[in-house]
Amino acid sequence: MKIPALLTTTLMLAAAGTLSAASKKQPEVPLTARGKELHEQYAKQLETLRAEVASAVPAIDAEKKARFMELRAKWDAIPAIDDDTNPNDVKAIGEQTEQLQAELLSAGESLVTDLKPLLSSEALDPKLMRIAILSDGTPRGFAEFAQQGPEKEKLIGQLFADEPLMRQVLEAGGANGGDYGDMMQVYNAILGKSERARERGTIFQRLALGTAIHMPWQGGMPESGVHGIVQRTQYDVDQVERYLHYEKAFLEGELDPAFPDMNTWECRFITDSEYSNEDLTWVRRMLRNYRPDHITMKDYKWRYVRFIKSDVPYCSTKHDPTLGSKAQEEVALGGICGRRAFLGRLTTRAFGIPTRASTQTAHAAMSHWTPDGWVICLGAWWNIAYCGPQGGLDFLLESQAREFEDYGLVRRAQWLGNAFNEEDVSIKHRQYGQGGGFWDGLAFVKKQIIVKKAEVEALELVGGMKLGESDELLGDEVGEDIEIPDADKEIQAAPDGTITIPAVACYSPRKSSDRILFLKSWDKGYQLHYSRLGQRPELFKYRIEVPADGEYELTALAATVSPNLDILVRVNRDEPVPFTMPYTKGSWESSDPVKLKLTEGSNVISISARTPNRGVSIKNWQLKPVK
Repeated sequence: MKIPALLTTTLMLAAAGTLSAASKKQPEVPLTARGKELHEQYAKQLETLRAEVASAVPAIDAEKKARFMELRAKWDAIPAIDDDTNPNDVKAIGEQTEQLQAELLSAGESLVTDLKPLLSSEALDPKLMRIAILSDGTPRGFAEFAQQGPEKEKLIGQLFADEPLMRQVLEAGGANGGDYGDMMQVYNAILGKSERARERGTIFQRLALGTAIHMPWQGGMPESGVHGIVQRTQYDVDQVERYLHYEKAFLEGELDPAFPDMNTWECRFITDSEYSNEDLTWVRRMLRNYRPDHITMKDYKWRYVRFIKSDVPYCSTKHDPTLGSKAQEEVALGGICGRRAFLGRLTTRAFGIPTRASTQTAHAAMSHWTPDGWVICLGAWWNIAYCGPQGGLDFLLESQAREFEDYGLVRRAQWLGNAFNEEDVSIKHRQYGQGGGFWDGLAFVKKQIIVKKAEVEALELVGGMKLGESDELLGDEVGEDIEIPDADKEIQAAPDGTITIPAVACYSPRKSSDRILFLKSWDKGYQLHYSRLGQRPELFKYRIEVPADGEYELTALAATVSPNLDILVRVNRDEPVPFTMPYTKGSWESSDPVKLKLTEGSNVISISARTPNRGVSIKNWQLKPVK
């Protein structure tokens, strides 16, 4: 089901028992003598710029402005709905909300029309952009950074002297937590290491700036950044090395085909991962070997994320560092919603897909970019989601409105709100869309107008709360029916008697099911995947011709992501024997051999696994005669 995006303003009133994560502000750094001078300098600059803008802004129709602000006040006064609200009251509040929203959009549309010459003009942008950055970073914050030395002070001057860079930064949502000094320091460090990142307008430069803008927040979390983009997780990541990791991966063809078209705002949500660069590399390699279908699937809502449903079991969260890196251990053991959501964000970001957290009531989920808009995976809808101080509905509306040219009017109205030192409209989960001064309120309503006019619809949920906390099938687990050339199913015998059997050469089954999947390999050829999910255990069978009775050692070239996987191998009508698959961490490796007795002529080898089992991908089998 697709839900009209404008309905988000009504759905925000739906029951939602989540509170935004508590924020704590960084303690102030004492100012040195130079710091005090800089503080006064930045504060004076902000004051002067605001006065100049105020004198340049034309008069606004007083009656229309008063009517708009009256409607905004009524909007703020709408009662919240929760689980205890009387059904009749729910209906009445819903009707009131729809009526009031229609009036707000009409009043906002009229004002935007009157103000379009101002909101469409770039004449005031040099001043407005400086005001936006100074008010977000605060004169005090800039002084604290610049007082650290001439080089730090120079970085601030470099930013304010570069209007195209200021525009790009602000269009991408501003520096995380208002840390423009740190942003410039990281950005310059990346440019110092990467010649490609110095080419303005390229994906390399956009990624470099997005990485610098959205650095992980260290040591506490501010109330908001520019209109609320803040990373919740605290961790140490070398941002320069992280950028270089992605540059290399892109040049080697390892990222998603959509990656080079990402804008700076989208790029800020790509490199932001608490996992190591080694884990990012491992995920790409592992999926290419183990589940190449998850990389190439046409459904972007599930691309890369589907691995969480297929191979990360919902179970109690355990730890065993002997299983490998952080990501390898977590995939091998599975876990509850939090671990699965983190791994889902890892798999998408590893391939260059913008991704965010989607925290919900007693639940962790994720959201990510698709060509058709952002979508939530493994959780409930946007109205009960948040990431840091920003509610899900606010992010959804922002992501939708940004796709249209008229979003420039929104941005300029927000800058004017900074110029008049007005309060921002709330982005919080509970108070979404409430409060704020005239200009930011107008910007908020203009975003809704854009989305309504474009008839944008929010994407349906992907594996909602129930499926996010279970191993239930989704109903579409049957693999794609692919045509495998006869040459790729040919069983071959070597001069020494070793028989190589392509895994897809089984005579039963002939087509993919929800348990047995025939997959095109990433490099060349084909492979068989025996899934951990499925309605019931299944057999796959091979007919093998051998020249004489005797013992043979059976080995498999396999890829697994978990240890302790035993399958059952049966020859003709003999008793099944256990066969242990190696724990390969997603690489192709040969198993230890198991001895089988074969008879001259045709033999049937049947293979299955007891449930519950973990998944295994098999490239081929080998039968080697025991001398």
